[in-house]
Amino acid sequence: MRTDRSEDPHRQRLRERLEAILIRTEKATSWHDKVGRLRSLVNHEGFVPVHTKLAGEDLDFLADARDDLLRFSELGLRLFDLHQPRDAGGITSDSANPILRCRSCMWRWPCPTFRAMSESFGGGHDSTLPESG
Repeated sequence: MRTDRSEDPHRQRLRERLEAILIRTEKATSWHDKVGRLRSLVNHEGFVPVHTKLAGEDLDFLADARDDLLRFSELGLRLFDLHQPRDAGGITSDSANPILRCRSCMWRWPCPTFRAMSESFGGGHDSTLPESG
């Protein structure tokens, strides 16, 4: 965790909250591989009777997972709305492909924020994104 005293206290608390969520998530067991088998166990009431051993870290994660995912989804949508392309208004020799800049941070499109979101939520580097210059 960062302990830079010159950093804004609100920003520092937010960083600590995000790091705590990350640590809690990393400690929890992934259910990804078990979901296929569990789907076949859905009963006539629409539920899966689960009998499993859960570690304390799993319970810590599950307790807040829904709220954390809602917050991250809202954050992602807000960042997506803020960071979008707009025509930079410059002179270009290729009128079909004008130079674009981010509406929010004014970096050349796609901006670093949009790239980070695309790489994180898109499952890796998106080869359809042009290289920024």
